[in-house]
Amino acid sequence: MSARILVVDDEANIRALVEEILSEEGYEVTTAADANEARAAREQQEFDLVLLDIWMPEVDGITLLREWSESGVAGTVVMMSGHGTVDTAVEATRLGAVDFLEKPVSLSKLLRTVEKALAVRRPRDARRTGTIESYAPVGRSPAMRALREQIARVAQHQAHVLFVGEAGSGREAAARHLASLGPRANGPFVSLLGGDLKEGEFEQRLLGTGAEPGAFERAEGGVLFIAELGDAAPAAQRFILNVLEQGTYRPAGKAERPLSARIVASALPSTDRSDAVMPALLSHLSVVLIRVPPLREYTEDVPELLRWHVDLLVDSEALPFRRFSVAAQNRLRNYPWPGNLRELKHLTKRLLILGGDEEIALAEVEEQLATDAPDTEPLVKQDLLALPLREAREHFERAYLQQQLMLCGGKVGQLAKRVGMERTHLYRKLRSLGVDFRQTAGDE
Repeated sequence: MSARILVVDDEANIRALVEEILSEEGYEVTTAADANEARAAREQQEFDLVLLDIWMPEVDGITLLREWSESGVAGTVVMMSGHGTVDTAVEATRLGAVDFLEKPVSLSKLLRTVEKALAVRRPRDARRTGTIESYAPVGRSPAMRALREQIARVAQHQAHVLFVGEAGSGREAAARHLASLGPRANGPFVSLLGGDLKEGEFEQRLLGTGAEPGAFERAEGGVLFIAELGDAAPAAQRFILNVLEQGTYRPAGKAERPLSARIVASALPSTDRSDAVMPALLSHLSVVLIRVPPLREYTEDVPELLRWHVDLLVDSEALPFRRFSVAAQNRLRNYPWPGNLRELKHLTKRLLILGGDEEIALAEVEEQLATDAPDTEPLVKQDLLALPLREAREHFERAYLQQQLMLCGGKVGQLAKRVGMERTHLYRKLRSLGVDFRQTAGDE
C-alpha cells in the first residue's frame, strides 16, 4: 500500500510543490493550510507521515505538535521551516518529531527525509498490523486494485480457494493476505509444498505420526496452503479430494474429526502445468478461483514495487538504503519480468547488497539484466520492447537463427531451406549477426 502523507503549510505554493513531488513518487498526499485543516484531516483518516510547517498563523507547528503529543496521536512527524532555530529544533525533537527540513526544500532532500521517516515508522506498524500490510498486493494499477478487492470479498467466506498464476507472481503472499482479512485471521497459516506430498509420504505430512500432528491438525481454525498443487503425487491429490468431499479426516492415532481448516492452494496456469492437478480436485477447489496476474500485465506499478522492496529489505535485513533513478525505473517498467515479483525482489536485493552511490543508475540495472538473461531464453520472453527497432530486430534475428540452426543440427544448407533464404545471403546474415556456424558448415 502507498504511504499516506499529510502536508501542513500555510504557503499554497509550498503545499502544491511538495504534493506534486510526493504524488509523482507514488505517495498518497493530503494537504492542509493551517492547524484546523490538519486536525480535520487527521480525524478523517490515519497518516503514515506528517510534514508540519513551524511558522503558521494562529496556531504554529510546535504548538500543534505539542497538542498531538500530549493526546498520544502525534505519529511520525517531520518539521519544516524556512528560518528555524536550534531551540526550536530541540523542542520539536523533544515532542517526538523525527527530522527537520529547511525551506526551500530540495527534491533529493525531501524524498530522502520522507523515506527515512517512513523507515522509522514501519517496524512499529508491522507489529501493529501483522500480515495485512506485509502481504497485501502492492500497486495502484487496475489489476492490483481488482486483485485486492477480490481477495477482500472472498476472505469473508469459508469456501476453499485456488490461486492460479505464473511462478513468482505472488500467489502465496496473496493467500496469506486472504487469511489475514477473514474470520480466520487469528488462526494458524500452515504452508506445504505440493512436491513434498510424495507417494508413501503424504499421509504422514497431512495426518501426522501420532507424536507429531499433521498439516490438517496444525491448520485447524486457520488456513492450510498447498503451493503448486500439481506437483503433489496423484495418490496425495485423491486423498485431499476425499477429505474435502467428506469434510472429515483422521489424525494418526486419533479419532476422526471434522476438517476445520480452510484449504487454499496454488497452481500454474492451464497453459503451463495446472493440468497436473486432477480434474475432480481442480473442480472442487476452483469454485473460488483467483487469478494472480504476471508482473508484465501491471508494469505501471514497478516504481512503487521497487520502493516497497527497498524499504522492506532495509528494514528486515538491514541492507543499505539505495534509490532507483528515474532512468532505471523507466527501464524496468519496460522489462517483461519473466520471473515476475520474485525476480524483481532478487534484482533489488542484489543491487542493495552490491552497494554504491545512493542512486541506482541505469547502467547498474542494465548490467544486472544482462547477467540474468540466459542464452536459451525463449524468444517470446526476450526484452525486445525496451530496445530500439534496429537493435530489437537484430536481437530477434540472432536468437531466431541460432535456435533454427540447432534444430537443423548446425547444417546451414538445411537452415536455408527451413527459413526460406538463399544460402549465400544466409551466410552473410549469420556473419553480420555474429552467429558461429563454421564448426558445422563443413559437415554438409
